[in-house]
Amino acid sequence: MRNVLSISLQNRQLDKIKTSAKKRGFGTVSSYIKFLVDEDNDLISAKDLRKIADKAQQDYNTGRVIKAKSISDLL
Repeated sequence: MRNVLSISLQNRQLDKIKTSAKKRGFGTVSSYIKFLVDEDNDLISAKDLRKIADKAQQDYNTGRVIKAKSISDLL
């Protein structure tokens, strides 16, 4: 079953969405919006990214890193 979602946009916002959808090869704005909503599940928050970066920096500073010459050194 499909549902309809209505949103209010300024003309310039709608034009930008339509242009982006077409440029990226989507046949409709709806299919583009569905894609963006699905992609949102894979995004990482800035807060989580900062935590990961801080942990990596801490590991580097304390020498808990592998200095590999190639990817095979990591496997």
